[in-house]
Amino acid sequence: MFVHVFQGLFDSDLTQVISLTDFLLCVCSALVIGLILAAFYMYRTKYTKSFAATLALLPAIVCVVILMVNGNVGTGVAVAGAFSLVRFRSVPGSAKEIGAIFLAMGTGLIVGMGYIGYAFLCAVLLGFASALLNGIDFGSKKSTARYKTLHITIPEDLDYTHVFTPILEQYTSNYALTQVKTTNMGSLFKLTYDLTLCHAGEEKEMIDALRCRNGNLEISISNQETSTNAL
Repeated sequence: MFVHVFQGLFDSDLTQVISLTDFLLCVCSALVIGLILAAFYMYRTKYTKSFAATLALLPAIVCVVILMVNGNVGTGVAVAGAFSLVRFRSVPGSAKEIGAIFLAMGTGLIVGMGYIGYAFLCAVLLGFASALLNGIDFGSKKSTARYKTLHITIPEDLDYTHVFTPILEQYTSNYALTQVKTTNMGSLFKLTYDLTLCHAGEEKEMIDALRCRNGNLEISISNQETSTNAL
């Protein structure tokens, strides 16, 4: 009688019934794999508590879904659509976060198909590779310190078209005016430039030169940020 509790209402001879032992083995294996992937991801990486917990549980969630699909193509398509809706309703993450999510889903899929050994092997190899690439700072550019975003506040009566051109050409190898907006009830303009310094560490000299042109109003410079939703 107890066995029938874990049988589906629509099970038939054409559909293979998953035993309780196999179900628990797959889910527990997926939980362990999730912990392994979360540990690899947290190595020398900024993360939130919620993302780490989700990453640890995601393989088990996908595994359960795949076990319940059990070869039904129509149900599989519906599940894929549901995952797509969850993805597009969520806040876009960085490329690294999306990669970790796909890895967790992939290992959960492998466990759900019954290949537990391959799932562990995949989690260890790819998780170690991810941690290694992060540890050696793979893909970082030595010239990143020269990429800056410059904000300049100017009076409304100042023609900003060419007033800063000589200074920017002297201290930068490339620059572009990306935004102009009014501030302080329209009495001031705020300009935003994306620029590449000729030499790192020349920010103060450039700011001192710019202050002579903008009436000593507010000037700020920061590291150039990359959009989080761009891969």
